Amino acid sequence: MTAEALPAELRRAIVQIARTPRLLVACDYDGTLAPITANPDEARPLPESVGALRSLAGLHETTTAVISGRALRDLATLSRLPAEVNLVGSHGSEFDIGFIHALDDNARALHRRLEAELENLVLDVPGVSLEVKPASIAVHVRRAEHEAGRRVLADVHDGPAHWEGVSTTDGKEVVELAVVQTDKGRALDTLRHQVGATAAIFLGDDVTDEKAFARLSGPDLGIKVGEGETLATYRVPDTVDVALVLGFLLEERRNWLYGESAPPIERLSMLANERSVALVTPDATLTWLCHPGPDAPAVFADLLGGPGAGAFSIKPHRNGLPLGQRYLPNTMTVETRWSRLLVTDYLEPESPSHRTDIVRVISGEAAADVLFAPRPEFGGVPVKLVAEGDGLRVLGTSEPFVLRSAGVKWTITSDGLHDTATALVQPTPENPVVLELRCGTTDLSAHELSEIDRRDRAGRYWSDWAAKLKLPTVQSELVRRSALTLRGLVNTDTGGVLAAATSSLPEEIGGVRNWDYRYCWIRDASMTVRELVHLGSNEEAEGYLQWLHGVLSTLAGPERLHPLYTLAGSVIGAEAVIESLPGYAGSRPVRVGNLANHQVQLDVFGPVVELVVTLAEARGELRDEDWQMVRAMAEAVTRRWNEPDHGIWEERHVPRHRVYSRVMCWVTIDRAVKLGYEYGRDVPGAWPELRERIKADVLEHGWNDEVQAFTTAYDGTDLDAASLFVGLTGLIDPADERFQRTVTAIEAELRSGSTVYRYRRDDGLPGGEGGFHICAAWLIEAYLITGRRNEAEELFTQIVASAGPTGLLPEQYDPIAERSLGNHPQAYSHIGLIRCANLLAEKL
Repeated sequence: MTAEALPAELRRAIVQIARTPRLLVACDYDGTLAPITANPDEARPLPESVGALRSLAGLHETTTAVISGRALRDLATLSRLPAEVNLVGSHGSEFDIGFIHALDDNARALHRRLEAELENLVLDVPGVSLEVKPASIAVHVRRAEHEAGRRVLADVHDGPAHWEGVSTTDGKEVVELAVVQTDKGRALDTLRHQVGATAAIFLGDDVTDEKAFARLSGPDLGIKVGEGETLATYRVPDTVDVALVLGFLLEERRNWLYGESAPPIERLSMLANERSVALVTPDATLTWLCHPGPDAPAVFADLLGGPGAGAFSIKPHRNGLPLGQRYLPNTMTVETRWSRLLVTDYLEPESPSHRTDIVRVISGEAAADVLFAPRPEFGGVPVKLVAEGDGLRVLGTSEPFVLRSAGVKWTITSDGLHDTATALVQPTPENPVVLELRCGTTDLSAHELSEIDRRDRAGRYWSDWAAKLKLPTVQSELVRRSALTLRGLVNTDTGGVLAAATSSLPEEIGGVRNWDYRYCWIRDASMTVRELVHLGSNEEAEGYLQWLHGVLSTLAGPERLHPLYTLAGSVIGAEAVIESLPGYAGSRPVRVGNLANHQVQLDVFGPVVELVVTLAEARGELRDEDWQMVRAMAEAVTRRWNEPDHGIWEERHVPRHRVYSRVMCWVTIDRAVKLGYEYGRDVPGAWPELRERIKADVLEHGWNDEVQAFTTAYDGTDLDAASLFVGLTGLIDPADERFQRTVTAIEAELRSGSTVYRYRRDDGLPGGEGGFHICAAWLIEAYLITGRRNEAEELFTQIVASAGPTGLLPEQYDPIAERSLGNHPQAYSHIGLIRCANLLAEKL
């Protein structure tokens, strides 16, 4: 038998409870785990149930327990359940984690008196037996002649059951008298409190289990085994079905926690228009989409929580593996191919600012299964779907959503909280199936343009832009794709630039280093648009500088800048955890917001000033407002350059005097001086002197004789890839032996094959991380300026090889497991690839 034998309503309830953050799974023993036997000493649990309980107990944030009327010692001996499963005996009087009811003198005296009285009542009655437990005594009559057994039970109820201090529990052919107040419901509450369970499931067959069922509420789930009246919501026939329930629960819980089908990060492809992004898996599942913008709550969060967190999938009806996925040349339109099926996806450009419209076209000759399961607010609000002639309406959300799907017949099901729509469609070469997800509107009417015209328009939006780029001769197509990716992270409405398209993709599978990068970092954005200027596109830099001027206009000065803002330029909210999502491949927590918002990062001014320099050179003029900003940033550095800070890596330790931050303060002053001289602006006389002071400070305190390298900070011997900027910025001559020794030291300690780690020090967070593509790019640049071209070319080739099949790069790479890590696609990584390709081409 399989889980399909269980009622559909019960399966849906199990799927729902399997997704609770902290789950308690508890059950009775006799009649639930083990079949009822004539001889209670022969009741053995089904091996399938034991295995499922053991496996459940081994899962993250999952506790299992057996709550039985048997004495704890007998339960442990008979069940032989593994140590991972908590055992509770005597209806909750005994816990294997310690006998929680310490008997006082009065209770012990009552227990002795009770034992004596019961011995008299059962004397000379064949088949009746007493089971003496630490805090109770059970009278068993199962083996007695029926009338004799009934007589004994009546005597017990008429006599000692009425004694003061005695608690009575009736079961099947047994009555138990306890000298403490307890029952299975209280035991369940005790376990729930101890483990902080957010939901509990309880399975039982006896009348004593009703006390536990009575304690269930809210998301809890009660399952009655066998016949009889019950407070449980669901029922299964016997212990075999209990094994099915536990096995199905295990499968759903494991999949929810660990995302066993999570696609490799680098294989995810990004859709984009001028204000929105979305991710598509290699098998055409829309796995990530936020609305009304990339930094808003997710509508589809399958990426971080599986299909139950919101997914929009299309696949061949008769299975079939995808043959491949690609971008249409010079566009952000993605095609996913099977043998006789093609899915084409694109985000519509030039739509109203409040809209996010995705078009999904199913073409070919094979029937396809479509699943549409929107879960707005990260699945936090109930969703109802209503089918109409031309599509589906999504009800119950603050933002309007519709799916135009003319001619498609939907089947809508509910798990009690959310609706899901499914359909079987049959495209033909002449009549593809067109699905249009429209976020931000209730309009289901036909578009004024045909789908072919809209696809062409979407393609031209990107290809016209890409045609203007000045590409290097090294890896020109991959550079073009990187440029398109960076352009896709730019919001043209506001000028803000995403650091990455996603939140909480892990730096370590199963780890806690999961951060939200869906915001505009001052540093990252400056570097992104500057690289686009190098490729011949200025408008993104112009838009970003306008965005930055707008942010600065609300502050007393640049030193008041936060490290990051929303795409709209507002301060982001507090960092929070979404408990309902298990994370990519079980990597929890899932975070929204970012604590770095409150840090001091003094390096951010340098990249901004470098951007102004590059843009002024590209357009042949320095605008007054940009020069005023540069002056203000130089003054901010003048006041604060010698303070400790949290640095480029945003470590959550106490601030340090970091070499990279100090170098970027020098860059701010150095580039400001040169910019002023170049464009005939008034340069304060103190700036050149300050430039020399900062440089002398770095050379004196940043160099460490013990390790023969420039270190992370002035107070230690640990190395940091960012310290390469001592030479990369020109603060020190690349031919200087100190820089060359630093390159060698970083190579030896931080490079591992195809990647380079940021650092190896304890940063106050548990777990590890991969190497950073941007750090590898810095080392490539360092190799080039120190005359080590062969090493530079080798490392660049390895970075290129780690890109996904559609050319995208996430933040990090694990060279041991050979897999990608971190948020995706990451601006830093594509910045590094473009810069290295340009440098390698220049030196050919």
